[in-house]
Amino acid sequence: MKMRIAVLALGAGLALAPGPASAGPFDSGPLADFMNIFRTQAIPRETVAYAGKEKPGTIVVSTRQRRLYYVLGNGAAVRYGVGVGRQGFSWSGVKTVTMKKEWPAWRPPAQMLARRPDLPRYMAGGQDNPLGARALYLGSSLYRIHGSNEPETMGAAVSSGCIRMTNKDVVDLYDRVRVGTKVVVRD
Repeated sequence: MKMRIAVLALGAGLALAPGPASAGPFDSGPLADFMNIFRTQAIPRETVAYAGKEKPGTIVVSTRQRRLYYVLGNGAAVRYGVGVGRQGFSWSGVKTVTMKKEWPAWRPPAQMLARRPDLPRYMAGGQDNPLGARALYLGSSLYRIHGSNEPETMGAAVSSGCIRMTNKDVVDLYDRVRVGTKVVVRD
């Protein structure tokens, strides 16, 4: 089924590979989210020029670009591809990392269980856990920056509000971040 849809999309002239943040009309919205499911590799992590005013050590998430920036200072940041909240689940604001966990256990929140009663009530940490290799807990919210075993979802709006990263990238970020780190989430 996935192959048939991908072939149809290619036949319609739609690109499946990631492009620049402002490449065209299919960069955001439901079609982009649908097409991003077919990516075969994650968005590479890289050090980039950064003109923001945030202090070094700040995490900045652009939900529109579907990128997370870890501000290094001196006009630079590490940029990661991320998965963000799907329509109706995106959010913006300022939070603080209040806890860090390696291979965290997962308990779906009541709101998620109401939508998806088929989900388990608890999953121990490990390879199959949806929180992946690491999690950064954001204040008293239900949201986290966490790993994912689905690298093909990076660059897409597919979550229930959490910021997803590849396991490799979340381990890198986890090692840079301390409890108390400021997290800015923007549209």
